[in-house]
Amino acid sequence: MLIHLKDVASKGAIRLNGTEDLNGVLPKKGSLLDFGPLQVQLEARNQEGMAEVTGQLEIDVEQACSRCLAPVRQKLTIPFHETFVKGEEPDPEAFDLEADEDEAGDDFLYVQEDRFDLLPYLAESVMLALPFIPLCSSNCQGLCPVCGTNRNEQACGCKQDKVDPRLAGLADFFNNQS
Repeated sequence: MLIHLKDVASKGAIRLNGTEDLNGVLPKKGSLLDFGPLQVQLEARNQEGMAEVTGQLEIDVEQACSRCLAPVRQKLTIPFHETFVKGEEPDPEAFDLEADEDEAGDDFLYVQEDRFDLLPYLAESVMLALPFIPLCSSNCQGLCPVCGTNRNEQACGCKQDKVDPRLAGLADFFNNQS
């Protein structure tokens, strides 16, 4: 999905709607098992020579549950807001900190060309929006650490009373007291 800064400046605003294929951009490894096409509904507006792109992204993702490793399907709705400026990124050492206090909060993405691809920025937004700890349900019991049985499907009956060897002497102390 290409954006032309000159078109945005001349028209004032451009709508960017469509579907993007993120195969080859997003990794299908780790906790991200699968994903569908990215639905894009964005608007690029001219803001004093900069292109402010806002809107939302929607994508279906499948991740592994963090407790039981079962596949978890979710539809993510991701807000998108970036401001693009043509030019070189300024050297942070060249600025006087006191004079630029009002600009310190500005967050721009600098692009080299008048025409640039928005796809890497969309993929980055998707990756940052993925749940860090996906769960199939809030009461997922996970896998047994001893035998590996999925405790959501059946109870395994494994004994899991492990005593820290540093505290084993205390356990004997309390057994002698009673």
